[in-house]
Amino acid sequence: MAQLQSFFAGIVSMFSNLFYHPDWHNLVDVAILSVFIYQFIRLTIRTRANSLFKGILFILIITWASEILQLSALSWLLQQLLSTGIIVIVIVFQPELRRVLNQLGRTGWAKKLFASNRQQDTKKTEQQVSEIVRAMVNMSRKHIGALIVFERNTGLGDVIESGTVVNAEISDPLIENIFEPNTPLHDGAVVIRENKIVAAACILQLSNDNSISRDLGTRHRAAIGITEDTDAVSLIVSEETGIISMARDGRLTRHLDTRSLTILLTELMSPKRERLIWSSSVEDRLGAEASSFDEEQGGEDEDE
Repeated sequence: MAQLQSFFAGIVSMFSNLFYHPDWHNLVDVAILSVFIYQFIRLTIRTRANSLFKGILFILIITWASEILQLSALSWLLQQLLSTGIIVIVIVFQPELRRVLNQLGRTGWAKKLFASNRQQDTKKTEQQVSEIVRAMVNMSRKHIGALIVFERNTGLGDVIESGTVVNAEISDPLIENIFEPNTPLHDGAVVIRENKIVAAACILQLSNDNSISRDLGTRHRAAIGITEDTDAVSLIVSEETGIISMARDGRLTRHLDTRSLTILLTELMSPKRERLIWSSSVEDRLGAEASSFDEEQGGEDEDE
């Protein structure tokens, strides 16, 4: 209980100093803390952790009230709950905490700090983009299911280790052959790192988002799942409908065509810039302003 009292006393002391003895140290301290709290809430607002934080806040209020009313038994019980609850939180909500840390590492300053200086010839990039687009369009026409994941700033070493190392140059025949039904590597995801196919038949964790339509199959759920925990981008070809989709930041954009695929892949693989500033027409084409899922065709996409 002494720790809780010390915590509240510290908060009171901080605000007292801020309002009665303001100086630039306190202002900077509060500003940094406010930004941190805001970003933390923003990153967890749509996760299970959001409900957890509301529960913790409620317990803190009840604990504070029980102290004022001198309800010793209730105060003791709540204090025991708070003292052991941190360990339980870390264990139960490990995926959410990992997601928050991943997203913090994907902020603009972090990308600039740890950005790679890797360069590649523009013509070679254009050729690789053309090879991937051709493969996606051909598989779409033939209704061959496919899932390609593009590694960006967040490393996918654990995903790569779950598959078969290929370490080959990007080519249309190779991609189509990998996903050809009944071949050894067709079941799983292909991972592209630094504009090379590094592995195939990789296993991805499915998304736990309950808002995802139940009509979407495991291929789409796996594609969304990898983009929830990392900054990777996934491309999917539906085996049932042949629709080409993109998963990015936990959202699914569907009905991509040759032009939109070329724009997307140029952004991902361009050696000259990290991010392409899309015009409003391109955003409309890729569905950047649309909702996460297109319900119109959802019932047809029950991929294995």
